[in-house]
Amino acid sequence: MFRKNIKQSDPESTRTLSDQADLHLLYEAAVQDVESEIDFVEQTWSELRQRPAVFLREDFCGTANTACEWVVRDDNHLAVGVDLDGDVLDWGRHHRLAQLDGEQQERIELLNENVLHTRPGPADIILAMNFSYYLFMTRDALREYFINAHDGLVSDGIFFLDAYGGYEAPMELTEKRECQDENGDDFTYIWEQASFNPIDSCMNCQIHFEFPDGSRLDRAFDYVWRLWTLPEIRELLYEAGFSQVDIYWEGTDVEKNEGNGIYTPSEIGDADPGWVCYIVAQV
Repeated sequence: MFRKNIKQSDPESTRTLSDQADLHLLYEAAVQDVESEIDFVEQTWSELRQRPAVFLREDFCGTANTACEWVVRDDNHLAVGVDLDGDVLDWGRHHRLAQLDGEQQERIELLNENVLHTRPGPADIILAMNFSYYLFMTRDALREYFINAHDGLVSDGIFFLDAYGGYEAPMELTEKRECQDENGDDFTYIWEQASFNPIDSCMNCQIHFEFPDGSRLDRAFDYVWRLWTLPEIRELLYEAGFSQVDIYWEGTDVEKNEGNGIYTPSEIGDADPGWVCYIVAQV
């Protein structure tokens, strides 16, 4: 009696790239540019203040990638990251803080707290990046957050935010961009504005990822937020007590007809289909 030789399959070989993917690595590679972000923060601080900034608070910090970048820049830098998601904070501890040396790890702390109520001590700088504060759906809620940020800064502290808009911002659309993760592996980042309600400016935005083997991660990240306008944000920051609020608009590379990565205080912006800017609010 003959017996067939059945080859045992390697479980790893049967897994698609989407099965093996790390969502946080993909997000960092596709969405974040912490080096440029901290470059802007340091340059702007040096232009506005005559002393070095030491203590940075990163709200909605996620993996705390930006806070880690701050800490490694200078031996005197201190940072705290605040986020409601304990799982993503744990990921950050195991993948980002673990890459710091022992002395650097002593200068950073992650707090599983609500940014509306956190009180980690007066900071020189507070960051709210990647449009994270758009999750506040009413003026009262957003003002409450801005008040907490104002009260969480030293007397000459600065609050840094980013914002996005343009006439395509409220549209239902999908955009793709080719990316590489930190290991050099290719993937496609897909940004989808799935729905928008013009009555209350509430929108649903989703991030999907596609991989070279044809596999896909749908709704890897899913956001329900309000599309805030710059006049609304500025008004609420002033109502929260900030003394000066400036919009830093990106310049244009005339030859390439695209942004040049240089942001300066501006009162007039371009009516582009899509734009991203920084907001700098001084106590």
